[in-house]
Amino acid sequence: MSRLPVMSASKRVLTSTSSSGSENGQDLAPAQKRVRKDPESVKPQAAATIIGGKRPAVAATRAPLSKPVRGMGAATVAVGPSRGVMKPSMASTAAKGGNTKQPVASTGTKAGGGAAPRRHAWDLKGKVSDMEGKLRNYQTKVKSVNQENEVLKDSMTQSRTRVGQMEKELVKQRNQISEYEEELTTLSGVRDELEKVSSDKSTLQKELSNLEGKYKVMETLRDSQETELQTLKMKLSVQESTLARVQATLRDTEEEVRGLKETVAQQEDELHAGEMERRRLHNTIQELKGNIRVFCRVRPLVDGGLSKHLQLPASDNKMITLAKTEESHTGKTADTQKNYNFSFDRVFGPQASQHEVFEEISLLVQSALDGYNVCCFAYGQTGSGKTYTMEGDEFDETRGVIPRAVKQIFKAAEKLAAQGWEFTFTASFVEIYNESLRDLLYTGKANKRPEHEIRKSANNEVTITNLTYEKVSNEDQVLGLINLANQNRSTAQTAQNDRSSRSHSVFQLDIEGVNSGRDVKCKSTLCLVDLAGSERMMKSQSQGERFKEMTAINTSLTNLGIVIAALANKESHVPYRNSKLTYLLQACLGGNSKTLMFVNIAPETDSLGETLNSLRFASKVNACVIGTASANRKLS
Repeated sequence: MSRLPVMSASKRVLTSTSSSGSENGQDLAPAQKRVRKDPESVKPQAAATIIGGKRPAVAATRAPLSKPVRGMGAATVAVGPSRGVMKPSMASTAAKGGNTKQPVASTGTKAGGGAAPRRHAWDLKGKVSDMEGKLRNYQTKVKSVNQENEVLKDSMTQSRTRVGQMEKELVKQRNQISEYEEELTTLSGVRDELEKVSSDKSTLQKELSNLEGKYKVMETLRDSQETELQTLKMKLSVQESTLARVQATLRDTEEEVRGLKETVAQQEDELHAGEMERRRLHNTIQELKGNIRVFCRVRPLVDGGLSKHLQLPASDNKMITLAKTEESHTGKTADTQKNYNFSFDRVFGPQASQHEVFEEISLLVQSALDGYNVCCFAYGQTGSGKTYTMEGDEFDETRGVIPRAVKQIFKAAEKLAAQGWEFTFTASFVEIYNESLRDLLYTGKANKRPEHEIRKSANNEVTITNLTYEKVSNEDQVLGLINLANQNRSTAQTAQNDRSSRSHSVFQLDIEGVNSGRDVKCKSTLCLVDLAGSERMMKSQSQGERFKEMTAINTSLTNLGIVIAALANKESHVPYRNSKLTYLLQACLGGNSKTLMFVNIAPETDSLGETLNSLRFASKVNACVIGTASANRKLS
């Protein structure tokens, strides 16, 4: 008969219901002996404790054994089939569900706190006693849990009762809120009616107050009329009483009349003398307004100061002296110094600020709002400061004539608006480049620029075709147009100036004013011109396109000099049409306009020749006399 492997002590113990909670791997030997002595007693227990179809884990049950037990013969095999599956008992299953890594006996020992002694595997009675004790503990716990459950049920019942009460209270509160909302709606209507009644009441009170005021006025008027009636009655009586006295004093009155006649004759003589003085002053003012005024401005040196060949008398702000050293042609005599003296309406030295320069022409700019045409242009060689004088920089203290004039125009227009005047302003900016006109406010494509021509209307007004005219209402709009024009203007670098203006720019601000209350209209034009710089080919070293630009500039400035000379000589024919510049400035030079010219000169010694030419040209302009300017005013 073959020897079969003996089942471990833990598997045999699982066949007993009472031994599952306290067995240990160290008590296997007595169990083996008991099985050999009484194998029949084990079989029915084994059959009774099979509760599952799975075989217990071998590792968990065999872990406490140090080595496998040798087979004990055929009697040992009778416990169960050699390879059958033994189902674990309920106690073993409970232990497996709690913790499969430790033996059941050790777990039960830990649950007891370590006080109960470890029982042998064969002590079934003790194990049953232990199980009964545990059962009593569990029953006690169950009873306690049941009591707590009853208490919780009572608490649950009370909570449900309270919830029901709260729900009823909630329904009651909602009904009450609904009633309050209805009352609020009603009160809102009442409040609206109350506000309406209050408004009606205030209106009626105002009407009552007005009526009371009118009534008081009527009473006052009645009282005053009654008083006046009484006064008239008194005057009548006085007049009747004084009539006799007047007749009696008639002779005295006649003597007084003769004395008054003498006084009137004396006052008439004084009034005649005052009228003659007023006419003389008025005639002088008109002559000053009709002349072309010339200001001279000297640009400072790069390092500051004034050049030695320029002399500005401290006591006279209208004189400038140019000292020129001439070499001896024979070489036998020393070099001679020749002084050239020039007199203008005002001469500004290098220290003069932009504010000081503009103060001198502010009254002239004011005349533009009074209905007079005003023209201001700058003349001089390249790099003499013309553009700086007319435009300046972006900072307030260094702004030039154009932005300051625009600012003054709009400020004065705001003040005149309080007197009933309404002004409209239209701005344009044109450039004369190589004897062709260019719109500096044009924003379209360069290849689609329209052509421009100067036209003269029937009333002698000069206009330009296809030119952009912008309606402006404040200073910022005009300054924006000026910035746009500066970007479009033609400039280039020459030997005398890094950014030389290669064209003449003409800024025009057309002003139309209407005073509806007095039925008066006025129309004028403020024309501000920045001329291109005059230059010599030897100094500017112009070539190619720059040479062509220089030729056009010098030609137009030469024609300007010819027109000025013709006006100064009062010739019958003035050649305005010789250049676009003079044709465009025809109204400013020889028409109904107040004209101011800035001559800008450079202080460097190498610019002496150009400075002398500019001063001579300015002297010709200063000697030119144009017609007396008159205001362009119309009565509706």
